[in-house]
Amino acid sequence: MTYAIIETGGKQLKVEAGRFYDIELLHAEPEEKVTINSVLLVQHDGEVTIGQPLVTGATVEGTILRHLRGRKVIVYKMKPKKKTRKKRGHRQEITRLLINSITLNGTVLVSEDAPISVTPAVESAAEEAAAE
Repeated sequence: MTYAIIETGGKQLKVEAGRFYDIELLHAEPEEKVTINSVLLVQHDGEVTIGQPLVTGATVEGTILRHLRGRKVIVYKMKPKKKTRKKRGHRQEITRLLINSITLNGTVLVSEDAPISVTPAVESAAEEAAAE
């Protein structure tokens, strides 16, 4: 399993190719490709690359699916015995980002389009089942 830890919107997020994530608003149009260069860690086939603070040459590419708004958060302030009440709501602007690929030093480690590798033990079991 290959994954990367990226920083976006002041938050750190563990991402994998082929999955989508809700992150802070990115100012780009839907269906537009974005590249995130602030990669903190990359793990590929048991080999971990840790940046200090960023991994040099590592990028994560993704496609913006859509923009939406998060759940409403109610902020209610009240001072007892003073008849002072303040009720406010907030909905965070969110971007849904589909991760296409994770790249390290120009080589694509994992891509959304990459075929899933099957271990030899699983292949031999599948061949035996097909032969019967």
